[in-house]
Amino acid sequence: MNKMYGLCVRAARQTARSKSFKLLQRRGFRLSSCDSTLEKPQFPGASAEFVDSLEFIEPNVISGIPVYRVMDRQGNIINPSQDPGLPKETVLTFYQKMTLLNTMDRILYESQRQGRISFYMTNYGEEGTHIGSAAALDPSDIVFGQYREAGVLMYRGFPLDSFMAQCYANADDLGKGRQMPVHYGSKELNFVTISSPLATQIPQAAGAAYAVKRENADRAVICYFGEGAASEGDAHAGFNFSATLECPIIFFCRNNGYAISTPTNEQYRGDGIAARGPGYGMLSIRVDGNDVFAVYNATKEARRRAVAENQPFLIEAMTYRIGHHSTSDDSSAYRSVDEVNYWDKQDHPISRLRHYMATRGWWSEDDERSWRKQSRKTVMEAFEKAEKRLKPNLELLFTDVYHEMTPQLDKQKAALWRHVQQYKEHYPVDLYEK
Repeated sequence: MNKMYGLCVRAARQTARSKSFKLLQRRGFRLSSCDSTLEKPQFPGASAEFVDSLEFIEPNVISGIPVYRVMDRQGNIINPSQDPGLPKETVLTFYQKMTLLNTMDRILYESQRQGRISFYMTNYGEEGTHIGSAAALDPSDIVFGQYREAGVLMYRGFPLDSFMAQCYANADDLGKGRQMPVHYGSKELNFVTISSPLATQIPQAAGAAYAVKRENADRAVICYFGEGAASEGDAHAGFNFSATLECPIIFFCRNNGYAISTPTNEQYRGDGIAARGPGYGMLSIRVDGNDVFAVYNATKEARRRAVAENQPFLIEAMTYRIGHHSTSDDSSAYRSVDEVNYWDKQDHPISRLRHYMATRGWWSEDDERSWRKQSRKTVMEAFEKAEKRLKPNLELLFTDVYHEMTPQLDKQKAALWRHVQQYKEHYPVDLYEK
């Protein structure tokens, strides 16, 4: 019996060795003696050559990635071949959307300071990244924002009334008053509702892009985030999934210099975010985020190739956050006034585009005064309307989770109304829709 067992074991081992040898042959391996200098690495995890010298790769092996731009700071086209050649009407739309966003920011920021809304985040200095990228997309493309992309939604047609309704959480709010201010969303405009936890939208966007690929639809996904969010583990997961699954997605990083109060020199040691793309197998580019045409060109080409080739792209838009991180922040505690003034006065995306238009005779001082007055009036009308509107019906606290109300929710609702009636002097229910 022992002898037969030994024969069986030897036969099994020989069969296994034979199968392994055939598998190696199928994979292209060559098990033969040859000159060691001609050997090629066969490791499945990387493409490389053998070397016989001990040398660690320096962290700046991909260093000094250039910044692509179309206009200089005075609005002059540097290389005529890179001019997108947009018609006057389109350029005027760019400018008007950028300045309208700026006006809305100023009014809502002051509104929060006066205690009229609970929270706000401005987009000062980053308007070019919003409008340039949004204009290069197709309306069917899916947008995943972080919390500083209001201009993207505005360019897509989200009305001022809806911005105001969301910030005031009134009865016209698409989110039914359930989100904190600036957490916009629009199913109609393919803009996924913003959530506060940092970087959660990145793997979600990767999943959406994979679904788009499976549908074989002529559309892409764009995912916005800041350089601070790129330090989150979710960024790694999203990048890696998108590359390995070959998804039609554009990762758009707004590198604005600060992750709340953390400057970039404390955020990472490598050459920004674009340098990470090759490590994931992604095509990457760094652009001047204050140059709306550079952002437009890069996003348009990335979108075209992402759809045509089913692969992810990484765009790092270099810009500057002129405003505080939010109304909960005081940026004077960690940066100088002179630093902020430089970007506000010397290198602002709005002034750069205005120089471009003025050079061509498309915009004058009279046009500027007239538009600023008109845009402020439009924003104030929406603001006043939102402030007067009632809050959403309290019953909405219990809807949109289950198709039918559960017995537990019914009990909670009844308990709420008993409590409100008992202490009605503390609950102004007349301010809510019936």
